[in-house]
Amino acid sequence: MEENSICIPGERLGSSEQYQPGKGTYVRHGFVFASIAGSIKKESDKSGNLPLIHVQSIHTKQHIPQIGGIVICKMTQLTSAFAKCKIISVQGSNHTAAFRGIIRKEDVRATNRDKVEIYKSFRPGDIVVARVLSLGDALCYLLSTAENELGVVVALSENGTAMIPLAHDQMQCPITLLKQFRKVARPQSKHISFPENSKSALTNESTV
Repeated sequence: MEENSICIPGERLGSSEQYQPGKGTYVRHGFVFASIAGSIKKESDKSGNLPLIHVQSIHTKQHIPQIGGIVICKMTQLTSAFAKCKIISVQGSNHTAAFRGIIRKEDVRATNRDKVEIYKSFRPGDIVVARVLSLGDALCYLLSTAENELGVVVALSENGTAMIPLAHDQMQCPITLLKQFRKVARPQSKHISFPENSKSALTNESTV
């Protein structure tokens, strides 16, 4: 495709034998695709390697989830095979675009993947820190919590009380002492620094 032309997410930009993938792109089946909407940019490599192709976002003020990056999301729907969520924060900034995420059963934990149960890992309404694996279909990102620092960071009990972590797979309501299974994160401050205007999303946003 021509440099400076406009592309949309999922649009094929060229072969991986022609270009190195840069920001705003991903590789699938030997081709480089756009992961965001924007302007196509190409850069030659002085080392003699393949030229770099990347996409410059049209919305320069809006943080876009990047492959390998950290996002904060809110669980919306669970099945036996995966959990769906809405991305509410990217790079510590409030995220208003309609980006969705999916955490597949095999991407919940790094070990004992065959024993993972989605319903014992997340609940609708949970706030989860996850890593972006790739762009799926229809602006839905494939996410992973298969690291110790990733997983549930905020969960409410049935009476609306914030639960406290007991172990890597369990949280407890401090009032009723009721315990629930979760894929609990070992949080780092850089992953859970919510912007002020997004805190209301933790309790007020619909989980439907």
